[in-house]
Amino acid sequence: MDRNRTTAFYIIRDVESRRAYSHIATNNYIWRLKPPTPAFVRELAYGVIRRKLYLDYIIGNFVKTPIQKMDMTDLSLLRMGLYQLIFMNSVPDHAALNETVELAKTYAAGRDGFINAVLRQYLRDRDYVTLPDRAEDEDRYLSVKYSYAPWIVRQIRTDFGADRVESILEAGNMIPSLSLRVNTLRTSRKDLVTRFSNDGYTVTESPHCDNILDVKGDDLLQGRLYESGLYSVQDEGAETVVRMLAPKPGDYVVDVCAAPGGKTMSIAEAMGNIGAIAAIDIYKRKLQQINDQAKRLGISIVETWSWDATRSDPDLVGRADRVLVDAPCSGLGTVRKKPEIKYKGWNGEIENLPRLQHDILSASSAYVKPGGVLVYSTCTILKRENDAVIKEFLRRHKDFLKVDTKLMMTDTDGTDGFYMCKMTRKELLV
Repeated sequence: MDRNRTTAFYIIRDVESRRAYSHIATNNYIWRLKPPTPAFVRELAYGVIRRKLYLDYIIGNFVKTPIQKMDMTDLSLLRMGLYQLIFMNSVPDHAALNETVELAKTYAAGRDGFINAVLRQYLRDRDYVTLPDRAEDEDRYLSVKYSYAPWIVRQIRTDFGADRVESILEAGNMIPSLSLRVNTLRTSRKDLVTRFSNDGYTVTESPHCDNILDVKGDDLLQGRLYESGLYSVQDEGAETVVRMLAPKPGDYVVDVCAAPGGKTMSIAEAMGNIGAIAAIDIYKRKLQQINDQAKRLGISIVETWSWDATRSDPDLVGRADRVLVDAPCSGLGTVRKKPEIKYKGWNGEIENLPRLQHDILSASSAYVKPGGVLVYSTCTILKRENDAVIKEFLRRHKDFLKVDTKLMMTDTDGTDGFYMCKMTRKELLV
């Protein structure tokens, strides 16, 4: 049985049935099962998750049982087969069909005939399948075509307009490159490019950030270069947040909601490992990730502890030259890498995010010295979590001034979606 497809099946099953994060499940199963072609596994597993609603709509044309009531194993196998037939031009139709049926014989015993029949019927009748009527329901049409929860489609259309909504939705379905941040404490970008090239990787230097590389190849999160702390995974959008913070050697920096620590490490590298960083997060178990990364990268200026960011820590009040509030958010700027985010339901957690974000920003602002810098950032593109939060914060905190804002978008910038706003605290009058 094909080990590539078996690995992809396990990933898809865990994401759907066990609510696993796609990137974690993918890395775990590729490491455990050692499929011969990890790139194929990633394309198939992520592709099925990215296009889930579209695939389910197609399946619904050929089965009598409502999608919501179908057995998850049957549904996962059908999605895998259809994704290969529709989106993977490198896979012949007969291979997509036969390999899916072989998987079904093992993981859906007795149902392989059903899986086979549905896929064959699709091959016969695929030219007759049409999307929902756009004129009748624009949001449903876009939701199915691009596979996003309807409320997300409505919100993006409201925020960015009907002319741009499809560009944003489609960009979220693109396969992202892997961006790496050079650890300038241990190497240079030029040296790391040479090392990667010598090892057979394809490397492209970022034109915007002089410490970011786009690298194509497998096993980049293991091996001697990674273990030696020469680089970390970091999207260019996330690195731009650190650039806006502009930390300097000798600064005292507070990084709020810091886990898993990517920006914390970038801040430390920008400071030349000189000064001090307080990295705080409410989840104690996540702080170990920060400590582990600091050790790998040779960083010694980070101190971690657990704290509820909606309250000001008295030990930090008025101490910081710079404060970064990378607030919890809906994460809609990162759907290329975490496609399961596209299917979040509108619930109390989503509804209350702006209030939580404002509370965290307000509490954290107390740490900023007069004349110091406060940066608020999210990895979402929605105005209710970005501009609206800043507007309310500045209304209530007259001692802060807005200096700069930036919204990075996948469809125009080629990065994850990131919002960032830089503010300064007014100097005390003498």
